[in-house]
Amino acid sequence: MPIGQYKLQKLKEAFRGKYGQMPLFFACAPGRVNLIGEHIDYCGYAVLPMAIEQNILAAVSVSDSKTIQLANTEPKYKDFTVSVDGIFIDRENPQWHYYFLCGVRGIQEHLSLSSLAGMCCMVDGTIPASSGLSSSSALVCCAGLVTMEANQKPLSKVTLAETCAKCERYIGTEGGGMDQSISFLAEEGTAKLIEFNPLRATDVRLPDGAVFVIANCCVEMNKAASSHFNMRVVECRIATKMLAKARGLDWSHLLKLGDLQKELQVSLEQMLELVEEVLHPEPYSRDEICKTLGISTEQLCEDILSANTQHATDFKLYQRARHVYGEAARVLQFKAVCDSSPANAVTQLGDLMNRSHASCRDLYECSCPELDQLVDTCLQAGAVGSRLTGAGWGGCTVSMVPGERLDSFLQTVREHYYVPDARRSALEKQSLFVTRPGGGAAIFIEE
Repeated sequence: MPIGQYKLQKLKEAFRGKYGQMPLFFACAPGRVNLIGEHIDYCGYAVLPMAIEQNILAAVSVSDSKTIQLANTEPKYKDFTVSVDGIFIDRENPQWHYYFLCGVRGIQEHLSLSSLAGMCCMVDGTIPASSGLSSSSALVCCAGLVTMEANQKPLSKVTLAETCAKCERYIGTEGGGMDQSISFLAEEGTAKLIEFNPLRATDVRLPDGAVFVIANCCVEMNKAASSHFNMRVVECRIATKMLAKARGLDWSHLLKLGDLQKELQVSLEQMLELVEEVLHPEPYSRDEICKTLGISTEQLCEDILSANTQHATDFKLYQRARHVYGEAARVLQFKAVCDSSPANAVTQLGDLMNRSHASCRDLYECSCPELDQLVDTCLQAGAVGSRLTGAGWGGCTVSMVPGERLDSFLQTVREHYYVPDARRSALEKQSLFVTRPGGGAAIFIEE
């Protein structure tokens, strides 16, 4: 992925100012925008993201100091130093350096390295934090790449993606692997259908005549700092077990709605029918779940709930399962339209994006009033499709806009969403931008 010379030079100078030496190499990992397929990667289903040009960039030198020294060009992110033998990740306190250490520890464990090279790192980022554009996962990926290079242990992109997906769980986020996969497997000029087990990426050519615009609603959401995200993971896990039990399967080993479909060998449409037949729309209590599965409350807490969902009492299983199976179908429809490129492709894709947002808002309940307002504003401004992207509860929307409407679209969104609010207005320059599919993570050796 191309990195501007000016940006590299500035980071090099910041590195020298901090550590009194020149970096040995640079590593960068892009953020991403998910075009469709929200909250389904951790259920085992394919997603359709593309990398964006905003990224996390690190300058690195290697030493035998037995310490990892981390600094950030953004002063609000404080310096941090840790011994290579004393890496600890505090999931109760998701600070920036702990995300970096997730990547370090993940690669160390994957390679079974008894000790690590000492490193000095200066990190710079252009992905807005907590925006749904994968700033935290890009930081984990960048750290994984840095650790691989510093310890001179080459790994494939697929291995890096799979390892970095697992290691973000050290900070308590039970994600599914989309963010790390696109960060490593992205290619300039194409979106990707990312499928899991085994991990693979297929090019998806987006239609000519439309552009994708990202708009930040200016509400931040840190996945690791709240239980919303893991609560959805848990609700999908319980729905899987309840549906499996109703079909007479051994539900104890089934964790994902996608695995259940594989086991039953039926279509997504048939899975939606099963949800209608078995699950009720009213929230399930702990008692009802335990009774149905024949388990104790202790077993529910220990084997099924995550650390930060132990307090949960109500579970909306019907709504979550309906979203997942419906969204999984929309991803496949989106790719099919891109592949066949009919004359009305842009309209068809826009309609799929709109239905995705409605499902995220009404069934998965991962939107927020500001995101809904921004989606409505984007549609009124001329987008054919607009939806939240990323985990939700804040962050960004992605809109598909016919090329000829782009200028008036940007102007209208500016005037109706950003200008009337002083705080949004101040953030607008980095909050509203056109994006094109970018390349994947890379290492640059300092000449």
